[in-house]
Amino acid sequence: MTGGRFHAPRPLARSRAPHPVVVLRWLRASVLGTVAVTALLYLVVANRGGEEIAAARRTTTAIQHIGAAYDEAGKANDALRAVSLSKAIDLTGTSNDFAAATARVTSHLTSAAEGNAAGRQGLSHIEFVQGQLTMCVQMANTAVLDGVPGVTRARDALDDAPEYDGRAPVPFTGGLRQSLRDLQELEVQARHDRLRSGWRDPALLRPLFLGPVAVMLLLVCATGYIVVHHFRRLPGPALVVALLATASIGVTMCTTDPLAPAVALPVLAAAGALAYLAYRPRLAEYRFPRS
Repeated sequence: MTGGRFHAPRPLARSRAPHPVVVLRWLRASVLGTVAVTALLYLVVANRGGEEIAAARRTTTAIQHIGAAYDEAGKANDALRAVSLSKAIDLTGTSNDFAAATARVTSHLTSAAEGNAAGRQGLSHIEFVQGQLTMCVQMANTAVLDGVPGVTRARDALDDAPEYDGRAPVPFTGGLRQSLRDLQELEVQARHDRLRSGWRDPALLRPLFLGPVAVMLLLVCATGYIVVHHFRRLPGPALVVALLATASIGVTMCTTDPLAPAVALPVLAAAGALAYLAYRPRLAEYRFPRS
């Protein structure tokens, strides 16, 4: 403009890097945030995945009952062998040991049905095995009239080998003991599938829980860098312990046997407290006036 004065352009203000204490405050908030996110994820997954875990534990009990039934079937077979060797089955019958062992097999199979995880297929096979047991008992009872050959047939029904399709045995084609073993393998596989489905799927759990742990690790490394290079101090162990505590919860949640809330939540609370206290000495060195 004519008659006016020209002013030299002002230099652009330099953008100043934030003070290390400010950065530490950001890092502290971020670390506490990752601990809080881990706790929130734990509550959600523990609530939604609790049904699968409870069912898997019932199936574990059922598997133990099937294993016990297998052992009792072996005792029943031993009792029949002893009767066969005595050659006095017409006088002694199948023996009390055989009757007691088969009764315990029935009891274990009934208990196993309550924890079945294989759905209708599992129940169908349990009923099939119960039918095999009934047939074995009937054959053993008729062996009193048939003598040793009848005992041999009853023992075959107990301990017969399975049929083979090539080199692979065909499930549920052998005697009672082999069928019990096949049933146990079926329930083990069903438990394995249940623990890896829905909210217990490792493909879902690993990113959910290991992601915050990885972020927290980066934040801890950044904190250590600032403390060493700007404050000329060595980082305290509290922050590392907080990281390890949080990581322990994240890792165990990706397994088939996560920690109970009574353990996990106090551990995460302790991790948060340690993380907060780890930053306190450095932040206490500077006090900024409130604007």
